[in-house]
Amino acid sequence: MRDVIRLAVILVAAMILTACAGRDARPAPPPVREVKVPVLVPCATSMPAKPAFAVDALPIGSDVWQQMAALRAERLQRKGYEQELEAALLPCLPDREKAG
Repeated sequence: MRDVIRLAVILVAAMILTACAGRDARPAPPPVREVKVPVLVPCATSMPAKPAFAVDALPIGSDVWQQMAALRAERLQRKGYEQELEAALLPCLPDREKAG
């Protein structure tokens, strides 16, 4: 009877060791994936010089016609200055913002 118990214990121990032998103790490493991350880079552009606007040069007490002429001239100056600013900043924008 003892021999049967001893044989059963040996068989159970052998089965347990056999079951553990097929497993790897370390998990498999995760697969390598390529991830594209945008990286900020400094923009090397210079700001355009701010023009002397026409209204700033008006003397105090100018009549309405001079003021209106200066305001019309300043509007064109501001449009040109805004276009210069946009042209200076365009190389600094990511591609998806350039399209819009």
